[in-house]
Amino acid sequence: MKYYVTVNGDSHEVELRERLGSLEVHYDGQPIDLRYDEVDRLGQVGLFIEQKSYAVSIEGEFNEVLVTVAGRLHEVELEDERERAAHQAERSRAQSGGVVKSVMPGIVVELLVSVGESVEEGQPLLILEAMKMQNEIGAPSNGVVKKLFVKEGQAVTSGEKLVSLQGEE
Repeated sequence: MKYYVTVNGDSHEVELRERLGSLEVHYDGQPIDLRYDEVDRLGQVGLFIEQKSYAVSIEGEFNEVLVTVAGRLHEVELEDERERAAHQAERSRAQSGGVVKSVMPGIVVELLVSVGESVEEGQPLLILEAMKMQNEIGAPSNGVVKKLFVKEGQAVTSGEKLVSLQGEE
């Protein structure tokens, strides 16, 4: 799984793969020898990178945490591949209507709107199941549902049209 990590404003890419019971880690495309041991259930971790060891304290929620290493505090933000794709799609959508496209392959579990219905920005339009998780696909802006390109139970690919919205005038 690939993660996008921002540490004190600097962005990095971390890829984690489990192979034959061991963890393979790539940091900004380069393999590193890394392992960790959970010291307690309170966020204390022993981190071993190459030939060095670090005492690490982790506090906060999954996406935004504070990490203390050797007495120095670091602000860390995390996004996995799925979250990043969803956030990028939200940012790139037109602000006044347009076509809402799938940001990942999946199956349409439920349509939550119908043609002609007015929707508000952020309102869920449909539920898309991808990677065994159900994701609400929201309206990028206020508008009226002009067309539904999909049906419940339909498999979709990344970039496939889901819903067309007409912006409010």
